[in-house]
Amino acid sequence: MTGFFDTRIEYLKGVGPQKAALLNKELQIFTFGELLQHYPFRYEDRTKFYKIRELHDGLQQVQVIGTITSVQTAGEGRSKRLVAQFSDDSGSMELTWFKGIQWVAKKLIKGIPLVAFGKPQLYGRKFSMAHPELEPLTTNQQSKIYLQPVYPTTEKLRARFLDSKGISKIIALLVRESLPHVHETLPQALIQQYRLISKKEALSQIHFPKNADGLKKAIFRLKFEEFFYLQLRLLKLKLTRTEKYRGKILNQAALLTRFYKEHLPFDLTEAQKKVIKEVYADLKSGKQMNRLIQGDVGSGKTIVAFICILVAIGSGTQTCLMAPTEILATQHYEGLKEYADKMGLTSALLTGSSKKKERDAIHRALVSGELDLLIGTHALLENVVQFKHLGLAIIDEQHRFGVAQRAKLWAKNTDYYPHVLVMTATPIPRTLAMTLYGDLDISVIDELPAGRKAIQTVHRYDKDRLKVFGFLRKEILTGRQVYIVYPLIDESEKLDLKSLMDGYESICRAFPEFPISILHGNMKAADKDFEMNRFVKGETKILVATTVIEVGVNVPNATVMVIENAERFGLSQLHQLRGRVGRGAEQSYCILMTKYELSKDSRVRLETMVRTNNGFDIADVDLKLRGPGDLAGTQQSGITDLKIGDLGKDGQILTQARNAARLLLESDPHLNQPENAVVLQQINRQNKNTLNWSRIS
Repeated sequence: MTGFFDTRIEYLKGVGPQKAALLNKELQIFTFGELLQHYPFRYEDRTKFYKIRELHDGLQQVQVIGTITSVQTAGEGRSKRLVAQFSDDSGSMELTWFKGIQWVAKKLIKGIPLVAFGKPQLYGRKFSMAHPELEPLTTNQQSKIYLQPVYPTTEKLRARFLDSKGISKIIALLVRESLPHVHETLPQALIQQYRLISKKEALSQIHFPKNADGLKKAIFRLKFEEFFYLQLRLLKLKLTRTEKYRGKILNQAALLTRFYKEHLPFDLTEAQKKVIKEVYADLKSGKQMNRLIQGDVGSGKTIVAFICILVAIGSGTQTCLMAPTEILATQHYEGLKEYADKMGLTSALLTGSSKKKERDAIHRALVSGELDLLIGTHALLENVVQFKHLGLAIIDEQHRFGVAQRAKLWAKNTDYYPHVLVMTATPIPRTLAMTLYGDLDISVIDELPAGRKAIQTVHRYDKDRLKVFGFLRKEILTGRQVYIVYPLIDESEKLDLKSLMDGYESICRAFPEFPISILHGNMKAADKDFEMNRFVKGETKILVATTVIEVGVNVPNATVMVIENAERFGLSQLHQLRGRVGRGAEQSYCILMTKYELSKDSRVRLETMVRTNNGFDIADVDLKLRGPGDLAGTQQSGITDLKIGDLGKDGQILTQARNAARLLLESDPHLNQPENAVVLQQINRQNKNTLNWSRIS
């Protein structure tokens, strides 16, 4: 839709420069095309008419046919109001206005059939409707096929008569003028297969539906198309990458077999085995791997990563693992060094605080090829870090690294691109993963290793605090450690929260016999590491912290996580925090502390946490509550720029659209076939104003 649809909205009848400037500013609508895609967010059902005697208190907005029998003003000063008696053959009600009384009074006509639309409320024994919409009765209304669109608008637009009704009027004009210019954007085969109505019909029906069935078909058609082109772009990107970037074939499993036979510390779960098979198939395919491994906290991603490392080293290449923080990098290094040593492999740790002498030795060993595995932080990205032959790069907690940083890892090799394996413990709902990481292959580890006990989660109110403290004391006396997390560092008057410092002082008073650490984002890195290490070594029994402990810290002896003001945290953050405990064989607990008065959404979040430990269930609830914009950094990626699709609710349509896009590209990868010309045209039109959809390269 170009040409006509690029026309600026001031040229539409009834708009003009002043209203256009407001629409530009308030709704970011500049062109005919953008106005046509300003879809209603709900529809008022004008298909049913109520008799006055049928009204009851639970009704939302309704319409009643009647006539005005009398009009008078009542009250004085600020409580002055205009009251009209409105009657039908079953009884009478009042219509009232508190604003614009003189203007409304001039418009009211007695004795002619009118339709009053509004919310009925019972005052004493009589119903009243405040500020109703009033229209003369027409045959169109009596035909009872009338779903009225309600459009998003703003206060400033309402003041200039661009309320929902005003917007509806200009869109009605636009739809009439637009339809001759609307061309089909999907191939006929797809339209037939999915029984889609035409683009023309869909745009007409979405704004002014003839009936509920027409509206349903219009919504499905437009959502399907939006998801289809979104997925097609991502899948085309993936296709281009696999054609363009060859991967080194890594298929030697001798090291891996020896590790399985001699050193594997526990049996792998079926989920871990499945993921290892998927990665191995990529490594030996000759195509450059870009795979995301999603696994809940404690699902055993690290051992899977090490097994993949063994295949790469066994095939004659080097490997690296990059983590977002020094603590996490050190933890990975200590965990993997034990396995690497048993296998006779060389490994090293490189972080910002590595001494110059250590760094120089690491650089030399990398270039000579002596060093098999390098683990570190962003320090791995420095230009001075060069490998002899990097075969596999693993990135932990991917969302902490930007595209440019990951591209630097690719540049570490000159003759071929390393395979990339991305790991995350942030559960991402399937619909969001298909979109956010649509150009990556996704593997999921969806079961916990044997012997891990599910974390018991409870919700407690402030009045239960002494009992909670008693429980903490009992756990510490049996040799365990405790996290207590606060949402803020300093007291905020706006948010009535217990600040970290107040909390720390009260914990010190409550537990004078135990050593206590404190950790927050305003501390220097060295101080943070010092405090964290004291807790890791067991020197302190309680760690009072903000959410800086959210990612990756592993203290198997810590069995209790107390989250203060839990209602202030998002669901995925609560789940990540809970994942800091339950890392050993002992039973672990998560205690969610809140005040008694909670919003509806807060209650849903807390109930979800108590009900399930499954990160994917939690992520689905989170997506429904918050929408995709706040999850997994999607704001930067433009994923949320959907005009009509909803990732939280439209999983089924998204899946259908992705399958359709995949099958189309399998049969015609470059869209050369004549029947797909319409798809190529649409992609070219969209490419003029789309973002960079690449994630890894």
